[in-house]
Amino acid sequence: MGDPGREEYKIQSFDAETQQLLKTALKDPGAVDLEKVANVIVDHSLQDCVFSKEAGRMCYAIIQVNNMPMMALVNPVYDCLFRLAHPDSLSKEEEVDCLVLQLHRVGEQLEKMNRQRMDELFVLIRDGFLLPSGLSSLAQLLLLEIIEFRAAGWKTTPAAHKYYYSELSD
Repeated sequence: MGDPGREEYKIQSFDAETQQLLKTALKDPGAVDLEKVANVIVDHSLQDCVFSKEAGRMCYAIIQVNNMPMMALVNPVYDCLFRLAHPDSLSKEEEVDCLVLQLHRVGEQLEKMNRQRMDELFVLIRDGFLLPSGLSSLAQLLLLEIIEFRAAGWKTTPAAHKYYYSELSD
């Protein structure tokens, strides 16, 4: 596999200046504004879902070199989560599943870095749960589970585990 910084990335769809910014970030993250890099990657990912996997690989490579993974990514990650918490996204089970999965993975860390944005995100999630317009049962279950997960200090209580995951253990 080799060094993640040496891999080739599909960045041809960007203009020349952005391509150079991304190449520099991959070689020497300290030489660029990582928040700007993260915003470019996130914006492109939101416009082109096929690029998202590539974006993840690029961010992972930058993180491996830089050793400060979350600081530059906090706001762009929040932006993605907010997009997934909008009503049009909540009507798609796969997007709700993605939202909940990401909150399980990084929610606690994100909240420590910016509690106000997490509060705002959960207002959207709560409203999406309470005002279901076309929400599937699975989407409602996932939203309720993540609301309870956060309320319990980003942990699953034994009662919640039994309620949400009982069918998996049968």
